[in-house]
Amino acid sequence: MSNTNESWLARLRVGLSRSSSRLAGGISTIFSGQKLDDRLLEQLEEVLITADLGVETASQLTAKLARTRFDKEVSAADVRATLADEVSKILQPVAVPLEIKEGNHPHIILVTGVNGSGKTTSIGKLAKSLSGEGKSVILAAGDTFRAAAIDQLKIWGERTGCPVIESSPGGDAASLAFEAIERARVQNVDVLIIDTAGRLQNRDDLMQELQKIIRVISKQDETAPHDCLLVLDATTGQNAHSQVETFRSMCNVTGLVVTKLDGSARGGVIVALAARFGLPVHAVGIGEGEDDLRPFEANHFSRSLVGLEN
Repeated sequence: MSNTNESWLARLRVGLSRSSSRLAGGISTIFSGQKLDDRLLEQLEEVLITADLGVETASQLTAKLARTRFDKEVSAADVRATLADEVSKILQPVAVPLEIKEGNHPHIILVTGVNGSGKTTSIGKLAKSLSGEGKSVILAAGDTFRAAAIDQLKIWGERTGCPVIESSPGGDAASLAFEAIERARVQNVDVLIIDTAGRLQNRDDLMQELQKIIRVISKQDETAPHDCLLVLDATTGQNAHSQVETFRSMCNVTGLVVTKLDGSARGGVIVALAARFGLPVHAVGIGEGEDDLRPFEANHFSRSLVGLEN
């Protein structure tokens, strides 16, 4: 394993420390070598729910433990190891790297999410990663509602060496998307990433504008957007479920990016989202640096979540 990867795993473990402390601490309180019975299983289920793994996932995990260990002596270490394995099985199908298809000219990524989710920052980090792979990238500042969002994306453009297409604040985001696709085609760019205004699920006007952007993109390329990423803030916990539901009803969400894991004790929500929606989790973020958004890896995340070494 490279030093860079080891460093990332160490940061992931530290980033998830709030979540793992809640989960591991609860497990240690419950289990001290006694036989597994219904009372202990009920207490474990409550701990899992408190750690934002969700009611259905908590029930599934405790049932699995009961099938293999009921009426047998179990320690906290046994339970944590079993949970890590079972959580990893839930997460493996959704741990899918973002794939840029070379046949698309350009490959168009539309990025959505509510206000404050870390959307624009995630775009900058994604651009940095793709540029590092040798791909040419253009950014489109489609959050025309906030001048600060345009400025923020321009800063990321300067950091990553990626051109930024912008309009004046309050401009038409769909027209900007149209212009960005035209420019990307002329310049034979590999990837176009389009930012959008942060949306609240209950703002129908903003949701309709998002649909307008998608219609304009699809008229330019009927296969586009090739990816529609929903950025979720891990600190919102179970509210992430309603965000996924709402955005899926408005656009074809193809994958998730989960940010701010280092600021949350609710990292378990990724497990609940995976079990409920099955959407690919392309990347997770644990900091503000350019390299702090990385592909999601099921086994490392699962072990870090319960406080085990990778």
